[in-house]
Amino acid sequence: MEKSKDTLHGITLLKMVEDLEAFYGFDTLGELIKIKCFTENPSVKSSLSFLRKTDWARTKVENLYVRTLPKMNKQ
Repeated sequence: MEKSKDTLHGITLLKMVEDLEAFYGFDTLGELIKIKCFTENPSVKSSLSFLRKTDWARTKVENLYVRTLPKMNKQ
């Protein structure tokens, strides 16, 4: 069986948001991706709700996750 070349294969949006929040915290996350769900009353639940409906914002989160993955793996 071939392994998927997609870095995000099998990674849920929930895992991405939880991992990024744990790594950066919502304050830094809100600076890196300027969207209200990270800057105003942030929570994983409200972020997921927004990101599931908003493709451009989800893409930004996915791109940040891919860039951050090597740093997270070092810890």
